[in-house]
Amino acid sequence: MGFGVQKIFVYLLSLGHLCVDLAPGALPAILPFLVLYNGLSYTEVAGLMFASSCLSSIVQPVFGYWADKSSKQWFMALGIAMSGIGLGISGLFSNYWFVFIAITLMGVGSSIFHPVAARTVNRISSGNKATGIGIFSVGGNLGFGVAPMIAAAALSVWGTSGTVLFLVFGLLMSALMIWAVPKMVASVRAENQKIPANKKKVSTGSTNDWHGFMRLSFVILFRSIAQTSVLAFLPLYCIYRFGISEALSGTLLSFLCLSGAVMTVLGGWLTDKVGLIRACKLGYLLMAPAFALVLVVPSVWWIYPILILISFTLNGTYAAFVVLGQSYLAKNVGLASGVTMGLSASLGGIFTPILGMVADAYGITTVMVMLVVIGALCAISSFLLPEPKSE
Repeated sequence: MGFGVQKIFVYLLSLGHLCVDLAPGALPAILPFLVLYNGLSYTEVAGLMFASSCLSSIVQPVFGYWADKSSKQWFMALGIAMSGIGLGISGLFSNYWFVFIAITLMGVGSSIFHPVAARTVNRISSGNKATGIGIFSVGGNLGFGVAPMIAAAALSVWGTSGTVLFLVFGLLMSALMIWAVPKMVASVRAENQKIPANKKKVSTGSTNDWHGFMRLSFVILFRSIAQTSVLAFLPLYCIYRFGISEALSGTLLSFLCLSGAVMTVLGGWLTDKVGLIRACKLGYLLMAPAFALVLVVPSVWWIYPILILISFTLNGTYAAFVVLGQSYLAKNVGLASGVTMGLSASLGGIFTPILGMVADAYGITTVMVMLVVIGALCAISSFLLPEPKSE
């Protein structure tokens, strides 16, 4: 299937990805308002983050496995609607457990969308799978990037009831998906009918390489820890070492998110040119040196160009490991998508508190040194990845 013919569908799914990730992206900006208006404790705030991220990541592979068993394209519209509705109604409740249920609904909606959408992108992107995943993924990056600004503006004007705006976004995008997905499925089926019978036999003969997938899981583990830790500790390190303000430290994260969106697309294109394994090796080889540079530069202004390099190692390899996981589990692309995307989002959050305790005990610089080690482990793990048996 020609990627140029189907590119409009990839952009549509990227737009859906943007919309579904508006909700979890907005949640951190909404939490201070819930604390202010609803009097939530820090423990309750942590519970909402658990419902949004960790809980949704756990159930995400389940929906991916289910999607592999039968065609579930309508999951995409359902997931977008649930995500928007969940966050949209969360600001209407004062009871904590009602809010918790609403945020859980949001997280489950996100879990429903991601593996099915990534599986669909894999199918319609033909020989440009990494480029397709890159375009798809940048929608999520943009969603997380703009959501806090939308949330802050809406809730500043309307209070916690401003979350209803995300309900509107979700329902509108869900309606668009309901209209567009049947056309997309019909186009995919029409193209598949043109595939020669002998090639179809090769496709149905695909096998799962669980050994390779397990090795990839270690790469994803180290990458996830690195990404989450950079977001959590790099601004604090720059405040400690360079004496910058909290406001200036926030620009570091904004710059990282912006460059990350660019590197996601660039990395997808590069992966299709050099191959999945080479792209992973190249990206992760640069991770430890990038973190080491943070420790030795004389001024905070040097951090910004280093963030471009960090964005390449973290975001530029995203499409590579997602497509690689799909290639290892060629018979269960939905399951592979759910696991790789779920692990990349949740594993870092599990280990970051440990690094936080290290920072409290030994200082923030020690954590940055540990990130160099984590980057080296990620690079070593990438060199242990076997070539996929089927593309």
